[in-house]
Amino acid sequence: MTQDEQVIEFEKRLLEALKTRDIQVLDELLHDNLIFNIPTGQTITKEMDIENYSSGIMTVYDISISDQTISTIENISTVVVTVYLKAKYADQIIDGKFRYLRVWKLYNNSWKVIAGSGFQIQ
Repeated sequence: MTQDEQVIEFEKRLLEALKTRDIQVLDELLHDNLIFNIPTGQTITKEMDIENYSSGIMTVYDISISDQTISTIENISTVVVTVYLKAKYADQIIDGKFRYLRVWKLYNNSWKVIAGSGFQIQ
């Protein structure tokens, strides 16, 4: 399997973990030093992201992707993807298209998200 194919599989695992609030998988896939800019503009850490899911602050009802582009340089892959997301964050309903960028790095034969960002698109 190529590195790009591996990252695609890890992306699928990540999306499924987000949808099912699988904290164990999220813990495995997110690097301890993760920084991520969420669509509100706030920068969050792995700890904050996992807390959002484990506490139920963030609940994903539906998630699907399109327009996925992957660029790999040595042991780092950058994924740019359009995501349709139907979710709830705190008391706010989210229902729309977003553009996400995730940076994956290979650590000990396993890919981890080290950084990323997302914003809503029309």
